[in-house]
Amino acid sequence: MKELLKDLNKAFENKIRLGIMSALVVNDYLDFNSLKDLLGVTDGNLASHLKSLEKSKYVSFKKEFLDRKPNTKYSATNEGVKAFEKHIRAIEQLLK
Repeated sequence: MKELLKDLNKAFENKIRLGIMSALVVNDYLDFNSLKDLLGVTDGNLASHLKSLEKSKYVSFKKEFLDRKPNTKYSATNEGVKAFEKHIRAIEQLLK
């Protein structure tokens, strides 16, 4: 059992961070508002969880302007995808 638990990643324990990574792993990128709508969270809540994932280097972002309005796009890094897949495999092993 301990062997299975070692692969669980604390960065993905929170359901919002788990949702962010789930969405970003299956999409090339999502903008802030799309993530907010998809997850049903507030601006501040989403921003704090994204910052946590950025610090872990699991998520990257790109800022640009669309029709003079700021738009931030988020994507999962290669490191983030690998860590997330390892976390999901650990969960799957626990369920067996």
